[in-house]
Amino acid sequence: MNPAVDITTDTDRVIPTDKLRCGPPRYDPGGGGINVARIAHVLGESVLALFPAGGHAGDKVTDLIAESGVPVQRIPVAHSTRESFTVDEHGTGKQYRFVLPGPRLTDAEQLACLETLSAAAGSADIVVASGSLPPGVPTDFYQRVADICRERGALLILDTSGGGLRHISSGVFLLKASVRELRECVGRELITESEQLAAAHELIDRGCAQFVVVSLGVDGALLATPHGSQRYSAVEVSSGSGVGAGDAMTAGITVGLKRGWQLDKAMRLGIAAGSAMLLTPGTAHCIREDVERFFDVVADPIDIDGRWFAAQPKTSP
Repeated sequence: MNPAVDITTDTDRVIPTDKLRCGPPRYDPGGGGINVARIAHVLGESVLALFPAGGHAGDKVTDLIAESGVPVQRIPVAHSTRESFTVDEHGTGKQYRFVLPGPRLTDAEQLACLETLSAAAGSADIVVASGSLPPGVPTDFYQRVADICRERGALLILDTSGGGLRHISSGVFLLKASVRELRECVGRELITESEQLAAAHELIDRGCAQFVVVSLGVDGALLATPHGSQRYSAVEVSSGSGVGAGDAMTAGITVGLKRGWQLDKAMRLGIAAGSAMLLTPGTAHCIREDVERFFDVVADPIDIDGRWFAAQPKTSP
């Protein structure tokens, strides 16, 4: 719902006041769902990127997605799509990310997004809704998306934050959240693994989602199911840009499920895709060969509470 033109560059040192001479910029289409679509396409799946866009930046992001080979369905909006700016600092290896809020969408534009989704979801096995909500969009918007997916018979995978996450009450097949996003959702500190899993299971018990994935960055991920929990270790990768790694994990899990894999195997593909993103500059998509190479070395998960059962996705939500 809030795509962006991602601009990535570098400079020797980031300091205030002075002009910072930067290297050549790299332009990529950005936004959670767009990143997921691009990586799913790289992994060989048939996808459609559906998003609102406006202005010159909207034209740019649409062209960039189309150039990557992903079919697009753009919902026109009056105001310009946002831009995001990332600067890599050579001297320290630090990365600075500047993210703009995005255009304010009218009620009519929001309705057009939902109607377009409803039409597209009728022929989809899985819908991924990923990313923040732009200004003007109510916090229950993703719940309306979940209701549409349930009506149209498509599984919903959701990766969002803030009010969009807090106002989910039902209809999500798999929810992916970082520890920060999960903490903001439940409103308490989640320091230990047991506290993180307790929060994830709380969402399952409330009926918000059937499964919850908690991404831990370099520490891997946790998977909570109605029957138990698993811990997945990350693949060791030389340090690189972490931009888009979470979206790559979501894409890998989605592709695995689309292939009919059980969830524990799909999780391994998600770990591999997230790791492969660390080898790319900015928000450039990962390489399929890297994902497959990492998939072969992802360690088997550890059953945390001894109640694990293989989780196979349902054929209908």
